[in-house]
Amino acid sequence: MARGKKGRPVNGWLVVDKPAGVGSTTVVNKVKWAFGAQKAGHAGTLDPAATGVLAVALGEATKTVPYVTDALKCYHFRVTFGAATTTDDAEGEVVDTRDSRPSDEQIEAALQAFRGDILQVPPQFSAVKVDGERAYDLAREGETMELAARPLWVERLEILARPDADHVDLEMICGKGGYVRSIARDLGRALGCLGHVAWLRREWSGPFDAAKGVSLDDIDRLAKTPEIDALLLPLELGLADLPELPCTPEGAARLKNGNPGMVLASSAQYGDEAWASYQGRPVAVGIYKAGELHPSRVFNLD
Repeated sequence: MARGKKGRPVNGWLVVDKPAGVGSTTVVNKVKWAFGAQKAGHAGTLDPAATGVLAVALGEATKTVPYVTDALKCYHFRVTFGAATTTDDAEGEVVDTRDSRPSDEQIEAALQAFRGDILQVPPQFSAVKVDGERAYDLAREGETMELAARPLWVERLEILARPDADHVDLEMICGKGGYVRSIARDLGRALGCLGHVAWLRREWSGPFDAAKGVSLDDIDRLAKTPEIDALLLPLELGLADLPELPCTPEGAARLKNGNPGMVLASSAQYGDEAWASYQGRPVAVGIYKAGELHPSRVFNLD
C-alpha cells in the first residue's frame, strides 16, 4: 500500500527577507515546517552571509521555480578594496593585499567591461560541480580548481555610493547564474588593487521584492497557526514573465490529463512558452501552438 505524503497541500510562494548568518536550505526547511507543507523549494541560493529576497515555493508552486530562477535579479553590495580572500567575501582568509586605491573615475571606467554579455568564472567556494562534487567541498579540503567561465547577462552595474577610499557600493541587475563575489574579485583585479565583497543584499528577484519579504521572526511567531496562510502569495506570480492563456472547460480537462488543450486568443505567438488558466486558476505551462497549449507542467490544485 502506497504511503501518503506527509504534510498538507499548501500551494504558493513565500518571500523571505533572509538575514545574514543563515543558509538558504535552513530557511526553506523552516518555512516547510511552519506551514506543515508537503513540498518546498527555493528560486536561487543566497550565501549564508547575504541578506534579502529568498523566494520559497510551496507545493505546486515548485513547478514554477525555473521561471523565477531565469528572471532578472537586483543586488546591492559593497566591495572592499585592497585585499583578496579565499572566498571572495569577508568570510574568507586574506591571501593577498595591495596598498593602491582607485578613483571614482577609474572604477566607472572598469565597470564598463562587466556590463552586457560577459563571461564569469565562479568563486572557488561555490556550488558549481567539479567531477560530481561541489566546488566548496573541494575548496575546504585545500584544492584549487580551474573552473570554467560561464556566460552572464548584466543588465545594469552602477555606483551607488563611495563611503571612503577603501569601499564602493554597487547595484547590479543580472540574469541567471550571476556571482556577485566574482564581480568584486574581478573588479579588484582589473583595478590592480584586489577586492572582495563586504556585504551583499538581493533587493528583488523576478516579481519578488525584499521590501515585502517576511522575517524569520514572523514565520516563527505564526508557525503552525491558521494565520500563516495569509502570508502566501499566488502560485502564478512565478509565471509573471509568461503570457497567460485562458482556456475552455474542455481545454482545462484535457490539459489536466497532460494532453494539448484549447486556449483562447492572446498575445502569445506560435511556439511561445505560456501558461493556461481556467476560472482564474493556473492549469498548466507549455508551448502555444495554433490555438492549443501543449503542456510540459500540469498543476494539481484540486
